[in-house]
Amino acid sequence: MTASSFLQQFSLAGQIALVTGSARGLGLCIARAMAGCGAHVLINGRDVQAVGQAVQALRADGLAASALPFDVADDAAVEAAFSRIDAEFGRLDVLVNNVGARNRKTLQAMAPAEIRALIDTDLVAGMVLSKLAAERMVRHRHGRLIAITSVVGELARAGDAVYPAAKQGMTGMMRALAMEYAPLGITSNAIAPGTFATETNAAMVADPAVGPVVAARNPMRRWGQPEEIAGAAVFLASSAASYVNGHVLVVDGGLSIQF
Repeated sequence: MTASSFLQQFSLAGQIALVTGSARGLGLCIARAMAGCGAHVLINGRDVQAVGQAVQALRADGLAASALPFDVADDAAVEAAFSRIDAEFGRLDVLVNNVGARNRKTLQAMAPAEIRALIDTDLVAGMVLSKLAAERMVRHRHGRLIAITSVVGELARAGDAVYPAAKQGMTGMMRALAMEYAPLGITSNAIAPGTFATETNAAMVADPAVGPVVAARNPMRRWGQPEEIAGAAVFLASSAASYVNGHVLVVDGGLSIQF
């Protein structure tokens, strides 16, 4: 196999990829990387203006992107979005469930409505989106379901009860989907990021009492940069990962292996 033919395995040319929560942060880096590998990416988020700006930025770089703003926890909006995908593209090849919300509170401090809201956004929405995406992927007997989970699904810290539970639930979901959809030509995998210097974490990164402490906990002694998630996502979406199914690819600089 020549170098060029090997690298061709990572091409996403002609594929339609929906990345939820992709107007900024890890989602935008993932969408940009997939578009750079030839995919037409659907940029998602609740903020219509932010989604539009992300699309314009990708198009300015010669990449194929369209806006698909909707709230992943709104069933009617999700159904309408997938109907639009059918009408405009007629297929969906890659789904990246990237949206995640976090509410750092102890369980005792959280109201039942807050618990349900987090579970709906961080877990239930991913199940619904995966179901709808798989319905379209089976038509061509090919597809990639990818979930962005977190290393905190395997770890624990006081004062942050629900988010880790939801992320661990998503890991279980992807393994279940790996069993259910593999015979239909669809692989299901997850990426578990560690601590990344995204816009959401900007205050923590800049805090002189917090940022260096978080960095010091990592064997690499630094925060991850958002673009460092991109290669893992492209790999799992590509034919290079054709025999990878039910796997959790940890991208954390080694944070989760130390004690």
